[in-house]
Amino acid sequence: MSRKMKNKVLQRLKIERIASEGKCVGHHDGKVVFVSNVAPGDLVDVRVTKGRSSFMEAEAIKIHEYSDNRVSPFCEHFGTCGGCKWQHISYELQMTYKRQQVVDQFQRIAKVPLPEVMPIIGAKDTRYYRNKLDFTFSNNRWLTREEIDSGENFERNALGFHVPKRFDKIVDINHCYLQGGISNEVRNELRTFALKENLTFYDIINQTGLLRNLIIRSTLDGQTMVIVQFGEDDPAGIDKTMGFLKERFPEITSLLYIVNLKKNETFLDLDVHTYAGKDFIEESMEGLKFKIRPKSFYQTNSLQAYRLYQVAREFAGLTGNETVYDLYTGTGTIANFVAANAKQVIGIEYVSPAIEDARENALHNQLSNTLFYAGDMKDVLTEDFVSQHQRPDVVITDPPRAGMHEDVIQMLLKLSAPKIVYVSCNPATQARDVALLSEKYQVNRIQPVDMFPQTYHVENVVLLDLKEQ
Repeated sequence: MSRKMKNKVLQRLKIERIASEGKCVGHHDGKVVFVSNVAPGDLVDVRVTKGRSSFMEAEAIKIHEYSDNRVSPFCEHFGTCGGCKWQHISYELQMTYKRQQVVDQFQRIAKVPLPEVMPIIGAKDTRYYRNKLDFTFSNNRWLTREEIDSGENFERNALGFHVPKRFDKIVDINHCYLQGGISNEVRNELRTFALKENLTFYDIINQTGLLRNLIIRSTLDGQTMVIVQFGEDDPAGIDKTMGFLKERFPEITSLLYIVNLKKNETFLDLDVHTYAGKDFIEESMEGLKFKIRPKSFYQTNSLQAYRLYQVAREFAGLTGNETVYDLYTGTGTIANFVAANAKQVIGIEYVSPAIEDARENALHNQLSNTLFYAGDMKDVLTEDFVSQHQRPDVVITDPPRAGMHEDVIQMLLKLSAPKIVYVSCNPATQARDVALLSEKYQVNRIQPVDMFPQTYHVENVVLLDLKEQ
């Protein structure tokens, strides 16, 4: 883009629709203009920030007319913390555009014959639907423009979410509508206690400070896990903090802590200490119980996860005689969920602790027809592996956002299972993989599921059937 275009103001741009990743689209002089934080139907002035020969990106600087599709955001932190970016758009329209996102990605990337994409399965709860949130302690709170201009001194310690694109700034959260139960109380009262006791909040630049991170996990029946990460190995400070939580919130069923002296907040390689209660919480689904430990992955919307797994099971069409391969099985939730309808389910997952959870969950639920293996998918799913087990009648795959490794796709083509059920949190990489699988498979069903209301994210399930040879 020429220098004279950068920072140029485009006046009275009509916002037409929502594209991928939640950005809205308008047109100027034949070029697509992507604009964030607006709504379809808005008439806006925008400032160009960057672009290419066929498109530009811009930021809204003035809204002349507000869209009829807008609704009033319900959160005081909307527009600052970076979460729930679609609060200003009605939920009905959110679902429309999420489904359209799936349609667009498959038409643009997969480029294969497609059935009609089914109506999206919406969420009953559009607030307080998450079962896990991570909050960050920081001595560098994000100040609003009004606070800065006032010239006053403000409390700089904060406990909340990262400002988008700013690793060193934290929005101090008063009330979050993502997680219910005691989540807001735990966060706010722990912050108040820490300030009163002069406990140090983490300094991300200098890598110092006692209080570093707070994780709250919950279940539908009210169990709560609280994990505190400490940035210093200070037994007295740790005991003071954990003792406060234990006394103030006796309903916490799993109270844990971690001493993390690394430069990042990941803790898969660190010891987790149990201060009070159990080292797990349990979620239930159709009579099955799933233990969730601090390092376990579990879908963050429990109610919609159930709907998602129902779709996967329905697409699999199990009769009780099938061997099912569950790739990227995580803690074996899908594998254990469909086990009662299959002859055998074989789960494969990269993270070893997750496989331990999967095996424990199978044993806990008295399932005798599941097997779980840990290792890199492309290294485990080989001809030798298949020769040691029955060939799959159905493959269920639920990879991370990056999709499947091409070696895995080639192995699936060799296996030629009659059905592949592909669950994805990223329709773009899913469509890419479907294009590769189209050598032998045809798409027969596509079902979007909304796991994350108020955001542009969408989960999608695709049924691939082996073509007649």
